[in-house]
Amino acid sequence: EEEEEEETPDAKKSISLPVSRVRLIMKSSPDVSSINQDALFLTTKATELFVQHLALSSFNNGSGKDSNTLEYSDLAKTTEENETFHFLTDILPKKILARDYLKTLEQMQEEEEEADL
Repeated sequence: EEEEEEETPDAKKSISLPVSRVRLIMKSSPDVSSINQDALFLTTKATELFVQHLALSSFNNGSGKDSNTLEYSDLAKTTEENETFHFLTDILPKKILARDYLKTLEQMQEEEEEADL
């Protein structure tokens, strides 16, 4: 059975992510039948810290340091170049222009044709 939500005001202040959303995501797993309040709080806090770490790493290695901005491209570059975040490359792919993609696709087709000869 799921325990009632009994977070102290201090605990609520120490997290920014909506606990109800994290609970919903956790419940979406077929392996989860009930969620302990401590586990929910710790998962929420760990997620928040992870997102903060990704954002700070991306900002510090990104192009927007001078303008104090964080761009999608900074996040995508970080996931591609940093082994810690590499598992996110499918979620945060590097954006490429359609013309560049079509050019790459054309080159791949030409290479396949040459290999078949």
